[in-house]
Amino acid sequence: MFPMADQDAVSLTQTLLRFDTVNPPGRERDCARHAGAMLEAWGYSVEFFEFAEGRTSVVARAGGSEGKAPLCLTGHLDVVPLGSRPWSKAPFAGETDGDKLFGRGASDMKAGVAAILLAARAFAKKLDGTPGIVVVLTAAEEGGCLGSAQLAKTRLLGRAGAMIVGEPTSNYPLVGHKGSIKFHARFRGVSAHGSMPELGVNAIYKAAKALGRLEDFDFQARAHPVMGKPTLNVGTIEGGSTVNAVPDSAAFGVDIRTVPGMDHEALLAKLRAQLGEAELEVFSNLKPVWTAPDAEWIQRVFEICKPYVGEAPAARTAPYMTDAANLLKVYSAAPTVVLGPGEAAMAHQTDEYASMERIRQSVAIYEALIRDWCR
Repeated sequence: MFPMADQDAVSLTQTLLRFDTVNPPGRERDCARHAGAMLEAWGYSVEFFEFAEGRTSVVARAGGSEGKAPLCLTGHLDVVPLGSRPWSKAPFAGETDGDKLFGRGASDMKAGVAAILLAARAFAKKLDGTPGIVVVLTAAEEGGCLGSAQLAKTRLLGRAGAMIVGEPTSNYPLVGHKGSIKFHARFRGVSAHGSMPELGVNAIYKAAKALGRLEDFDFQARAHPVMGKPTLNVGTIEGGSTVNAVPDSAAFGVDIRTVPGMDHEALLAKLRAQLGEAELEVFSNLKPVWTAPDAEWIQRVFEICKPYVGEAPAARTAPYMTDAANLLKVYSAAPTVVLGPGEAAMAHQTDEYASMERIRQSVAIYEALIRDWCR
């Protein structure tokens, strides 16, 4: 266990980076227990949830009132693999160079988690009789937001009136992100010797014809004024086992990003019709996250962030998914911003880093947002 003495935002980020939470396999438990122990020491009511062995999420609360739901601050504890390129910095040591703090997860998103924790510490003894806050730290966000999906099925989340997602935005407040539908399309054939293909049914040919139909797929959806148009990408393809046999199976993987106003179930029905006999294995189905930028709370967030971004923030959205899509299944209609100190361009990169100045600034921003919510 790492020491829990008072730490500033940078040193706490370094502490969190030293927990290897690469997903797969994840192993968030030690990091989650460390964060939970800090929150408990500061006076928070803390609960843990494991949806699989070692895959631990944390939910912590302080304050609370009947009239107004608490403010939720959320982030994930897992990080992506290191990749094949060699790192020039030790990925789990928290090395610094100038303003840069290096490490896997520095931007995505242990800097955000550290800032959330320190903002929570600052208000730990000041929330009685106020709406309070709830801190949600999730496992298994990378690769499908699985931890938050399971957490949303429990009763641990309670309620929240607004949500801050500490993903990397360089402290610029974003008002949402596209939705996600991901699936594998599987095709069946009949195997035969490669010299007698007439005796078999080639599953790869079936997949290839379906791919041709997808390349020009028409969503028939209106572009969103901020998010733009929905997108479709075929990211994987596989089939057959040897060159001299007719393949009896083939599959490809599809990643669709949707915009507000689209009906996911109607879209999936249209895709099934377009792909014919394909078996669709849908493993992600998350709606877009969008809060109108003229909403009262969003305008207050913009005002608080203005000194830190050097301009009056405009309506922008994140290019990536977040746990908010799952948490909003419980925190229904809660206005949501994606706002964190990391650099989005550094996410999943070799020699990932975050700006130490932005990490410190994010603590001040979160504290101001908590103060504003709990006044």
